[in-house]
Amino acid sequence: MQFQESAAPQGSDLFAFDSRPDDPPEGERWSSWDGATHGPKPRPDWVITALAAVETDLGVLKTGKEADVHIVRRWVPDGTTSPALDSLLAAKRYRTGEHRMFHRDAGYHEGRRVRRSREMRAMARRTEFGRELLSGQWAMAEFEALGTLWDMGIPVPYPVQLDDREMLMEFIGEDGVAAPRLAQARPAADLLPELFEQLRAVLVALAERGWTHGDLSPYNVLLHHERLVVIDWPQIVDIIGNPRGFEFLERDVTNMCRWFTTRGLDVDHGELLGDLVAAATSRW
Repeated sequence: MQFQESAAPQGSDLFAFDSRPDDPPEGERWSSWDGATHGPKPRPDWVITALAAVETDLGVLKTGKEADVHIVRRWVPDGTTSPALDSLLAAKRYRTGEHRMFHRDAGYHEGRRVRRSREMRAMARRTEFGRELLSGQWAMAEFEALGTLWDMGIPVPYPVQLDDREMLMEFIGEDGVAAPRLAQARPAADLLPELFEQLRAVLVALAERGWTHGDLSPYNVLLHHERLVVIDWPQIVDIIGNPRGFEFLERDVTNMCRWFTTRGLDVDHGELLGDLVAAATSRW
């Protein structure tokens, strides 16, 4: 899926932007591409990888308990206005351990493991070191989830890169205006059945891999050009491996079916949940 028109320079054109002067333009930073962990290949054409690119923070898009999301412009100041050298990104910046809320962490981390027992004990006890590990796990978990989901064809923002606790990903919207969350959207009544089928396809594809979103609601789904795009994936849940996996699955289904029902579409919550449970358990 692609929602941006801009494209990175291709082929030999890249070499013209692989060097940069000593200082970026005032108010900007150099592109953070170099040294970051990058998203899956093939990359969308709009991803700018040139070292001479700069980034401008255009302000906060969304605030949350675990992270804030900013709009960032990445562009190459080459003296032209070429759209191939200019794109908008969503920058999700996770809070450090001492500034994050951990009231939901325990349930989501059940079933996940780290290699070292010391790290597991630190996270369980919420020591300062453990909180920092948890914070890093949230960022990496979402970045890895988005990469896998993108490869699966799930409608999610493309994960451009992860650098420490900042994840840059595809900006879903147009002309600097973000696509509305489903909770705020008012789609036409005749579009609702199609949107529900899109939701069903996403949930079934996840369940067939043994997963559920874990915090799915109309606030974590964007509506862009009559298509649903699912966001906020750090807590993605292994339905079988997590002792509360089926509880999270049922909550995801309930939250979304309630939205469609209140909009006047008669959907069968129980039937959808049953299909997803069958899909998840058929792997075992």
